[in-house]
Amino acid sequence: MKKIILSTILILVFGFVNAQKAQFGFKGGLNVANQSFSGDGAPSPSSKVGFHVGGFVEIKVSDKFAIQPELLYSTQGSKFNEIVNYQGTDYKAEVTLKLSYINIPFMLKYYAADKFSLEAGPQIGFLTTAKLAVKNQGNSNEQDIKDIFKSTDFGLNLGVGYEFAKNFSAGVRYNIGLTNIVKDGSGDEIKNNVFSLSLGCKF
Repeated sequence: MKKIILSTILILVFGFVNAQKAQFGFKGGLNVANQSFSGDGAPSPSSKVGFHVGGFVEIKVSDKFAIQPELLYSTQGSKFNEIVNYQGTDYKAEVTLKLSYINIPFMLKYYAADKFSLEAGPQIGFLTTAKLAVKNQGNSNEQDIKDIFKSTDFGLNLGVGYEFAKNFSAGVRYNIGLTNIVKDGSGDEIKNNVFSLSLGCKF
């Protein structure tokens, strides 16, 4: 299934590139990631700072509209505190979920002004790593938990962009997670949410 999706994306992208004016580029920046939890005893997480980096192609279909597929490596997750009772004593543990994805956004851009754009579009993400880090009383431990998460994630991106110099731009984007990333049968539900700030360069 993953190969079919990627092949379809490549066909669409290069079909547009051949037919329209296109500019390639790269981008990177800051992620402020969080997650929504539901289920029995679900924690109230706080944000985790990460990053994203990758490439894109902006395909102009008119003076006002463009299509922008991207390929990004993104670090995501969340933080929360958990009280663990061991032999009658409560211990406070600081827990961090560390997830990383290869994300493929497919953005539709509208240039409301010469250098200012509004954007929206779907995103598919492919999980590359998932780790659980726990700190307690100065001790820390980390465990691989990739097997409890689904390999793909789907979301919706909303954002704005501004070209502050020729071929250089800044952008703000919010990714809303649409699907539960935990495998069926666990009884829990987690969705990714990511606020990102980025700088990009076209060539």
